[in-house]
Amino acid sequence: MTSDRTSISHPPSARFPHLRQDFAASLVVFLVALPLCVGVAVASGVPAELGLVTGIVGGIVTGLMRGSSLQVSGPAAGMTVLVFEAVQAYGLPVLGAIVLAAGLLQVGMGVLRLGRYFRAISVSVVEGMLAGIGLILIAGQLYPALAAKAPDSGLGKIAGLPGAFWDAAGEGPALISLAVCAGTVAVLLLWKHTPARLRAVPAPLAAVGLAMLAVFALDLPVATVEVKGLLGSVQPPPLSALGELAGVGVLGTVLAFTLIASAESLFSAAAVDRLHSGPRTRYDQELIAQGAGNTVCGLLGALPMTAVIVRSAANVQAGARTKASRVLHGVWLLLFAALLPGVLAYIPVPALAGVLIYSGAKLVPVRTLAVLWREHRGEALVLSVTALSIVAVSMFEGVLIGLALAVVKTAWEASHIRLEIVDKGAGPVTAYLSGNATFLRLPKILDSLESLPQDRPVSLDLTGLHHLDHACRTALENWAERHSAAGTEPVRVTEPVRLAEPVAKPSRV
Repeated sequence: MTSDRTSISHPPSARFPHLRQDFAASLVVFLVALPLCVGVAVASGVPAELGLVTGIVGGIVTGLMRGSSLQVSGPAAGMTVLVFEAVQAYGLPVLGAIVLAAGLLQVGMGVLRLGRYFRAISVSVVEGMLAGIGLILIAGQLYPALAAKAPDSGLGKIAGLPGAFWDAAGEGPALISLAVCAGTVAVLLLWKHTPARLRAVPAPLAAVGLAMLAVFALDLPVATVEVKGLLGSVQPPPLSALGELAGVGVLGTVLAFTLIASAESLFSAAAVDRLHSGPRTRYDQELIAQGAGNTVCGLLGALPMTAVIVRSAANVQAGARTKASRVLHGVWLLLFAALLPGVLAYIPVPALAGVLIYSGAKLVPVRTLAVLWREHRGEALVLSVTALSIVAVSMFEGVLIGLALAVVKTAWEASHIRLEIVDKGAGPVTAYLSGNATFLRLPKILDSLESLPQDRPVSLDLTGLHHLDHACRTALENWAERHSAAGTEPVRVTEPVRLAEPVAKPSRV
């Protein structure tokens, strides 16, 4: 007896129900990512092809992994300043070692389930970090727009701008270069007002494409991107570069890369989750995916990657439904880099500068700062100090200053304390303390207590305190001893009561 097996073949539409939407979205993301990958690389002081390599790895490697299904990764404008400083200080080979180490740290943090804790970083610090990056990025890209060389430091870039504009005023090529940059920014600003059919082309691609046509048609004397070839640009870090990781400065840069790339990626994930109703981001797995991508980028000597909100938002708005869209966008970048690398040589450098100036301006949260100043001035102060510190000092130190200020602000706001003194003019005086007594409020507390009369009995009631730190307790004990020695009788101190007994551990059955 024989039995016939009937094999049922499922059409691709059944196995991949969202393939059409994801395919269309991947093309949109590819067109958005292409000029940004090249622009970030050029602004970072590395070959343009390395930006494409990072975009390819972000699409194919990170895109295949779990985490955030619709988030797109690649080289980010937010890392440009830090990468440029690292390349200038340590050289391109060491950059690969730094990115490799940062990627491994990210993977380790994801395995240890530390991804969720990045959500505890003050939003004002992150926005201040991005604002500082944006200010330096704008100032730094105005120099290639003027066909001039940019200074190395953030303050130097800003301080040198008046002289750069003055020098360019009498030079024809510099003014033409500036006009190409200004035209690119104008297209980016006005593209949303064009007809719907034109808006099907992403604004960055349209702006760069129109600049290329103008430069070619009018034969304008502006600098274009230097092309070295994809394989010629990929240079794995040598063993000597890995040895540089023992240096204190390089280790600080690794930590800065890790902190900023992780925070930017996970904050981007939170923003992308608000744009769609699909599966939510798994933060620890997303951190592992970002770390794996950066590890591969480091091995290839490419730029670091983060999740990029511009590409991610374009992916969602284009109708992407699964991670296939971001993987396909990486495939399109790979095909472009392999088959059409010569096209990069026609891209005007001032046009890329215009794209990055526009991107940098979007990193500066002017409206958010105005709202914070009206409603939460402490948060506005943290944001502003973080941004200015990054401009004045460096990225890593600026972020540390912002984090320290945020902690101090939180401690100050948490240490609310009320001191009420009951003095009826005769008889004993009672001072009631309630709230949270910390060292930050000591000057206020001691000034009031030391003004109490010494010729009458004094009582200090601490039963209203929710928290009493060691420094404050010690200071109050010292005051009570001094006042008791100088007064008519010892100060009576009523200790705070325990608010709740420790919760008993559940017993095993």
